[in-house]
Amino acid sequence: MAETHVLFVEDDDVIREATQLALERDGFTVTAMPDGLSGLEAFRADRPDIALLDVMLPGMDGVSLCRRIRDESTVPVIMLSARADSIDVVLGLEAGADDYVTKPFDGAVLVARIRAVLRRFGHAGGPAPGDPGHDRGPTGGVLVFGDLEVDTDGMEVRRDGAPVGLTPTEMRLLLEFSSAPGTVLSRDKLLERVWDYGWGGDTRVVDVHVQRLRTKIGQDRIETVRGFGYKLKG
Repeated sequence: MAETHVLFVEDDDVIREATQLALERDGFTVTAMPDGLSGLEAFRADRPDIALLDVMLPGMDGVSLCRRIRDESTVPVIMLSARADSIDVVLGLEAGADDYVTKPFDGAVLVARIRAVLRRFGHAGGPAPGDPGHDRGPTGGVLVFGDLEVDTDGMEVRRDGAPVGLTPTEMRLLLEFSSAPGTVLSRDKLLERVWDYGWGGDTRVVDVHVQRLRTKIGQDRIETVRGFGYKLKG
């Protein structure tokens, strides 16, 4: 099986070199770039399997780079932020990132998060039977919720007959809601099922992705149940 190709964009020389070595020891192929513009060029030239982007980059910041990548591809993106409470985290998620990791990070944690994202996106062989994420959600067919159609076999979504473009993470989120319309799903449960978190995570990841999904399938289609989570209106 071919090695997973990681694009890593980080302006700190020490962090960039140390992280590249750590990822390569874990079997990844890494292209490391020091700024946003060179990162975008490398993305277009190499078409990596996943991108790790520092938020604060010279030339083109990580949020802008994420938007440019998302305009061209659904490749998974993980943002790296030095401050867990920074607005940059939310901006990165709103720009289309699938997850984020706070610096300084433990190399094993970063690798675990990368592998979790890749499993969700079907890389590295995808989840095996019995793993989190396998055989979850609707069993197949076209599910209809008002003007929304979810084809769980073809992995396509239509609204009023028009195709709706979703990222893989947004699609997995919608499949979770579609599997139990009218049932409230907590943020922690969604983190476990969609983001493959076997540990506690930042629920802002869920909130931002729900909002992004709402903009595509209709603001009223997913209802917030205060203090509990979200549910899809049947």
